[in-house]
Amino acid sequence: MGASHSIPLTADTITLLHSNPRTTLFCQSRLQNPVFRLNPTNQIFKTQLKTMSQTSQVLPVNGGKVVVRETQDESSSRPLNVDAIDQEVVDKIVYDALVWSSIHGLVVGDRSVKRSSTVPGVGMVHAPFALLPMPFPESQLKQAYDLAPIFNELVDRVSLDAKFLQDSLSRTKKADPFTSRLLDIHAKMLEINKKEEIHLGLHRSDYMLDEQTKLLLQIEMNTISSSFAGLSGLVSKLHRSLLSNYGEILGLNSKRIPDNAAVGQFSAALAKAWTEYNNPRAAVLFVVQAEERNMYDQHWLSVTLKEKYDISSSRKTLAEIDAEGELLPDGTLVVGGQIIGIVYFRAGYTPNDYPSESEWRARLLMEQSSAIKCPSISYHLAGTKKVQQELAKPNVLERFLESKEDIAKLRKCFAGLWSLDDLDIVRKAIEMSELFVMKPQREGGGNNIYGNDVRETLIKLQKEGSEADAAYILMQRLFPAVSPTFLIREGICYKEDTVSELGVYGAYLRNNEKVILNDQCGYLMRTKVSSSDEGGVAAGFAVLDSLYLT
Repeated sequence: MGASHSIPLTADTITLLHSNPRTTLFCQSRLQNPVFRLNPTNQIFKTQLKTMSQTSQVLPVNGGKVVVRETQDESSSRPLNVDAIDQEVVDKIVYDALVWSSIHGLVVGDRSVKRSSTVPGVGMVHAPFALLPMPFPESQLKQAYDLAPIFNELVDRVSLDAKFLQDSLSRTKKADPFTSRLLDIHAKMLEINKKEEIHLGLHRSDYMLDEQTKLLLQIEMNTISSSFAGLSGLVSKLHRSLLSNYGEILGLNSKRIPDNAAVGQFSAALAKAWTEYNNPRAAVLFVVQAEERNMYDQHWLSVTLKEKYDISSSRKTLAEIDAEGELLPDGTLVVGGQIIGIVYFRAGYTPNDYPSESEWRARLLMEQSSAIKCPSISYHLAGTKKVQQELAKPNVLERFLESKEDIAKLRKCFAGLWSLDDLDIVRKAIEMSELFVMKPQREGGGNNIYGNDVRETLIKLQKEGSEADAAYILMQRLFPAVSPTFLIREGICYKEDTVSELGVYGAYLRNNEKVILNDQCGYLMRTKVSSSDEGGVAAGFAVLDSLYLT
């Protein structure tokens, strides 16, 4: 959340979920509900930032640390009062949920088992999940679904504008070596006049529902390695199963949980792209990290491709691709003797995936090939934080989209986004740092800067007087509603005050001028403890959830 971003959490963020765990399945946090009640919208930022006057409460945390958290005098409610559920009922639901997740493949690698991230079937544990679905307005799910094809088209149009990408990221290139290397590959493709005939995007746009304004506001657009399409639908099925057994007791209707066929729709998009490549001997290459606890989310896609479409796939790291890959004279990519029709990136989005020149050679090799890239280097750059900020500027969307209606829909969901060369906003962010988030050009969770760290980082950058500030953007901090929820991790149930983030998947496929597919592909709901800034499941900050439509 806030990026790709499970519990146990880092000591500096949230230690509460592993504070004094007992042998029982149910543990209740002693921390009270932290949330800011001022929820600034983009319009408010355009006029002025109002001062905040709130009472604060000093709360002890595990290990003797003291954290100041804001109090809240009113909270949004679920259709269900979780405090009213009998303890015996909770234990029964937890037990059934653990059984269901284990036998239906809602699993990840157990971090305590060394080989769980490299050898399938070794050290599996249920994925972290919420015990019950999160209430969400049906109208705003529809809004998010309606936005998906528009964002898909926008990414495609932006990817074709090489000058816009290079210009938008020109200052960032000087400050961020990782973005610089990506731009170098992009420039190399322009230099050799490399044309992509077939474009495939598997995206995810992430949103939060602002509590004060009730607006659905976008956090970010993910164009590379949009994870959890494989597991997210399983959580919906899990919750539907639980409500079919306990719904009458809880007063919840399982039919209010929407279908979520993300894995099927992503697999169908990959299959359609494979058909367009038009080589029955070609395989789909999953580019993966050397160690991947979330491999089963990826295997759901590869297994579906094989069982439903008879399309083979292979998994290789960037280093392995460098060692085993070659380009045939006609541009065909061959890796380990296998012709590759589609390169599907589940790695390559972080500098950690490029520890040596070997990995960069592999990325360049794949970009030079005739294989369909998901994403291509231009799609990858179109999803960067800086480009997102540039697109939010006045009159920029008009450069890429013709429909005034579509432009209005996009602008309605934009949160406040600013470059650090906006000195007025930087001054306000220093004065009221709790209302802003600093974002670097990174994916994968755990990278953003919050609270007093925003102020300290901005002051440091000002003192340095370098172009290092170009590596960041500022974003309006969003404050969604807080709800008490049961969170399950490693077989233990915790009751916590939480917030949630909605991600909507989208698929876009174009062969030259023909758009073959442009649609939404289901959703990802992630829920985290409200005192946590970050929210990525794989990064260790959140749990998987589903929707209960209201």
